[in-house]
Order: sequence, then C-alpha cells, then structure tokens
Amino acid sequence: MAITSKGLQQLGFERAEFVLEDSGSGAYIKEWKSASPQPSEAEIEAAHAEWQAEYDSQEYARLRKAEYPSIEECVHAILDDDLEALQAKRAEVKARYPK
Repeated sequence: MAITSKGLQQLGFERAEFVLEDSGSGAYIKEWKSASPQPSEAEIEAAHAEWQAEYDSQEYARLRKAEYPSIEECVHAILDDDLEALQAKRAEVKARYPK
C-alpha cells in the first residue's frame, strides 16, 4: 500500500494541510503544511485501510440509493395515494441489496 489522501483525511487532516506527489513509484508527501506532526507511512496506511473497510461496508447503501424511487416519484405516490406501490419498490431494492 502507499500514502493516500484518504488515509490522511481519515486521520483528520484537511487536503489543504498536505501536498502529495507520485513520481511513478508511489505517492509521497511532497509538502507538509499542518501544524500537527506528520504521521508515519504505517499510520497513514492503517488509516487508509480503516477508511476502505468503512467504505466497502456501505456498498449496499450506495447501490440502494441509486435505485430507490426519486423524490419526484415519492411525491407523486403521496399525491396519487399510491404508497403501497412505492413501498413495494423500496422493499424490492432492499431485498436486492441487503445489509
């Protein structure tokens, strides 16, 4: 693994606090602008792994969101008194992408 902006952000650093560069053999910290001490490569890699695990664990939520009825569809279902069809569509998406 290598140094990543996601790893640094997971550690609480803002993008304005560091500059990364990749010379072709992996990213490195070109400039450290934070007043806080610069973390080690191992700390950054561990934080990136933590971020990746959290991101991966939410894949079902991203997939559901892409297929859930839109706000417009929800409003129409409410106005047309067709909530059963709306709930059926949501249940179908939830079944396709379980937690």
